[in-house]
Amino acid sequence: MKSQGDVQVTIRVDKNLKESAESLFSRLGMNMSTAFNVFLRKAVSEDAIPFPVSIKSSRFVAGYSEDDITNAFQAAVQREIVGKKQKGIPVARYDGETRRAYLEYPDGTRVYAKE
Repeated sequence: MKSQGDVQVTIRVDKNLKESAESLFSRLGMNMSTAFNVFLRKAVSEDAIPFPVSIKSSRFVAGYSEDDITNAFQAAVQREIVGKKQKGIPVARYDGETRRAYLEYPDGTRVYAKE
């Protein structure tokens, strides 16, 4: 759902990475735009990139596969969702079948965004 305050951001990524990310985000119930918004909101709320980034040491050093990294990201998203539900905070989700964004409340109630 677009609002008057929305702006378009264009980035370049490897085609295979984009397709893999879209597949992952779809399985998580969101589209690419929602996933980037989740990342940006988390970064802004923490005033930092919400995962370790370092030249010297990183959780993802040589020897970790893309699947390892993907699984770690999925686990982090799930922890975030569980934490929000425990606090009674609705979670922004995306319904791939109806192609509509919605808020999911801790009791399972869905409120779809207006078009």
